[in-house]
Amino acid sequence: MSYQWNWSVFTEPTVTGDGGVYWDWMVAGLKMTVTVSLSAWVIALALGCLMGVLRTVPSPWLRRFATGYVEVLRNIPLLVQLFIWYFIVPELLPTAWGDAIKQLAPETQQFGAAVLCLGLFTSARVCEQVRAGILSQPVGQVRAALALGLSLPQAYRHVLLPMALRLVVPPITSEFLNIFKNSAVCSTIGLLELAAQGRQLVDYTAQAYESFIAVTLMYLAINVVVMLLMSWLEKRVRVPGYMGQ
Repeated sequence: MSYQWNWSVFTEPTVTGDGGVYWDWMVAGLKMTVTVSLSAWVIALALGCLMGVLRTVPSPWLRRFATGYVEVLRNIPLLVQLFIWYFIVPELLPTAWGDAIKQLAPETQQFGAAVLCLGLFTSARVCEQVRAGILSQPVGQVRAALALGLSLPQAYRHVLLPMALRLVVPPITSEFLNIFKNSAVCSTIGLLELAAQGRQLVDYTAQAYESFIAVTLMYLAINVVVMLLMSWLEKRVRVPGYMGQ
């Protein structure tokens, strides 16, 4: 193999003259990946819980609305949705709004589109997890809550949803991990997240193996941290008698 390994490339000054080294690019990409993913996860969890509740309420119109939301977002590829949010949505908004978005810094536009796209795409998947958690509970729970004088919204808030969220921690963990991995798609609109910084390093140094080994290890580090955190959370909120406990 004629490839010349050079692990010291990360400590070499960048050719762009910014005064840093190539490792700074990787750290900046890691920070962007974490920031985008966590911001999108807040949207995904909030909307996913809301839509999961709407998928189980007695009102057929609300159930149909939530079902349509889920089916649309789950059946359009993530990359296509990203292009829609970045290129098309500003053109569909009122002229003043669209112009205001276009006048933002490119990094801000990319960040906003990435967070919205990842958040909404993942919320459809979280919705189904929450819905499954609600429907897995005995019907007697909501009846007992109503018999005690709680309204239906109160029964969801104090009885069904808290239990459902505790039951679905394991599948929610998978969605939490996926949002970090899916963030790599955002490089297609120019966002300099971890994968994009890895490719940029290859463009400037031609050290492809070192670059993508570093990127891979960083993604693995993120996943390990998330799994440890969610494993700890699962143990803290586990319900005896459910999910094999």
